[in-house]
Amino acid sequence: MPLLEAVSLTVDGAVATIRLNRPDKLNAMNLAMWHDIRTALRYVDETPAIRVAILEGEGKAFTAGIDLQMMMGVGAQVRDDCDGRTRENLRRVILDLQDTLTSLERCRKPVLAAVHGACVGGGIDLICCADMRYCAADAWFTIKEIDIGMVADVGTLQRLPRLIGDGMARELAYTARKFDAAEAREMRLVNRVFESPDALRAGVRAIADVIAAKSPLSVRGVKEMISYARDHTVADGLNYVATWNAAMLMSSDLQAAMTAGMSKSTPTFRD
Repeated sequence: MPLLEAVSLTVDGAVATIRLNRPDKLNAMNLAMWHDIRTALRYVDETPAIRVAILEGEGKAFTAGIDLQMMMGVGAQVRDDCDGRTRENLRRVILDLQDTLTSLERCRKPVLAAVHGACVGGGIDLICCADMRYCAADAWFTIKEIDIGMVADVGTLQRLPRLIGDGMARELAYTARKFDAAEAREMRLVNRVFESPDALRAGVRAIADVIAAKSPLSVRGVKEMISYARDHTVADGLNYVATWNAAMLMSSDLQAAMTAGMSKSTPTFRD
């Protein structure tokens, strides 16, 4: 288990829970948290016994977004006597933060985001990378970057339009207006709204358990195919899945599922 500073990681059965863990700061995303998220997702990906991950926040909120002290410290971090090198350094910082969030997509296991309370700025960048999103009735969201005079640069503007449509994504990004759980469900940002944070945790865990009982090899393949199809043509996706199944279909998981189906029993799959 990796050593983490701003995120906690627990494993219960085949399900890992990654929890943003700076409750006194409303889980504001400082540099340690960015690094911890990537480390935790790498551990989930590399640990065969983990089949699903849940991403949630400790305390009153999911996250208040990027830590402003971290933002204010970027200038000193990237400064160089050469203006070109300063700007190159800043670009590398941004690319590294982008990579942290992409680690959710890079992880072969499904990642389920469970949002309660505030989900601000960088929090939306984060949940847009998850496989599915769920929230409690008290959740609220805002793409806040425009209000601090910047363009959101770690994924929201690239991923959100594909989730909720171009027009609505533009409205939210241009205005920074708050929207609640009901509207998030209406625009299909979240799959389901639960009545309370406790109900959210229980409900998302139940979904994770269902997924964890399926063929791990097949679940990983489904994630790979859906993620690939998002950024490619239908023809590309069909070609890729044909190649994938030519390599992966004849597995022990397929045999276990077929045998269980014929005997009307519950299949057991290896990690």
